[in-house]
Amino acid sequence: MGICRVDIHIPADGEVYDTVMRIVKAADPIDYRVLPLEQQDRRLIHVVMRDGPVQALLDNLQSLLEDRSGWRVTVEELDLTLPKLPEPKNEKKRASSQHTREELYVQVSSNAKLNWDYVVMVILSTIVAAVGLVSDGVAAVIGAMVIAPLLGPIMGFAMGAALGELALLRKGILTLLAGIGVALVVSFTLALIMPPNWESRELMSRAEVRLDGLALAMAAGGAAALSVTRGTASALVGVMVAAALLPPGAAFGLFLGYGEWALALRAALLLCLNVAALILSALIVFRLRKIRPRTWIEQKHAQRAVWLNAGISAVFLLVAVALIVMLDLGQTVDLGD
Repeated sequence: MGICRVDIHIPADGEVYDTVMRIVKAADPIDYRVLPLEQQDRRLIHVVMRDGPVQALLDNLQSLLEDRSGWRVTVEELDLTLPKLPEPKNEKKRASSQHTREELYVQVSSNAKLNWDYVVMVILSTIVAAVGLVSDGVAAVIGAMVIAPLLGPIMGFAMGAALGELALLRKGILTLLAGIGVALVVSFTLALIMPPNWESRELMSRAEVRLDGLALAMAAGGAAALSVTRGTASALVGVMVAAALLPPGAAFGLFLGYGEWALALRAALLLCLNVAALILSALIVFRLRKIRPRTWIEQKHAQRAVWLNAGISAVFLLVAVALIVMLDLGQTVDLGD
C-alpha cells in the first residue's frame, strides 16, 4: 500500500477550517500539520496518509468546498518516509490500495488521446503484425503486440461508461475506431504488395473463431482494468490486449486485400467479439473496484451507462457464441481443399 501527501490550501474561514480539520482527522491520517503562510487569510494543511482512504477524503473535501472559491487540493505519491511505516494489519485496508478516481481519470484520458504518436504506433505495429502473419513469424507478431497502443482507448471507453463521462467515452471509442481503421488501411495496402501465404498458421488461425479466444479477451480486459486501478505496470497487460485486437485486425485487412471475403468476415467477427469481451470485463472490474462518480445523481447516470454498455456487449457476445457453435467457426481453415 502506497503513501500519499495531500495538500489542502483553503481560506482561513473559522467554520470551514474547523470542518476541514474534522474531515482530515476522520480520514485516519498517518500525520498532518498546519503550516503558517505569509497570507494571513490562508491556511495550508499537509496530510500524510495511506492511499486507500484518500478517495474518501477527497470526496468529503469536495462536498464541503465545491460551492466556495479560493481553495485547492493536490495529491502527491511519496516514494519513501522515515521512519519506516508498519504494514496495516487489517487485510481490507491492505487490499484497498488503488489510485483515486481523479488520478485514474487523468491517466486514462491521457492514454485515450488520438494524436500522431498513437497513429504512428498503430501503423508501425500493423506493419510488423502483417509481415509476421504472412511470413508465419511468431516473433514478429509478438513484437507487434508489444508496441500496439490499443490498451488506452479500450480503458478510456470502459472508464467513461463506469463514470458516466460522455466525453471520455466518446474519446475512447473514437480513438479505438481510428486505430482499427488505420490498421485495416495499412494491412489492406500491404496485401497488395505481399503475396498471400495460405500455409501460414499465424494468418489462418485468425480466421478461426473459437471460444478460447473469448476467454483470452475477457482475461485481458479484466487484467488491464485491474492494472490501471492499482497503478501497476501494464506492459504485459498491453500485450494481452494487443493479442486480442491487433492480429485479427491486421488479418481482416489482409484477407480483404486478397479478396477472401469469407475469411475477412471471420476475422472481423473475431475482432468485434474481442472488443466486446474486453469492454465487458473491464466494466465488471471497474464496478467491483468501486470506480464510480462522487455524487448520487452522477452515480445514477453512470449506472445507466454501465448497464447499457454491458448489456449491449453481453448480447453481442451471446449472439457471437451462438454463431461460433452453430456454424463451427473454430474449425481449421485450409484453402488447399
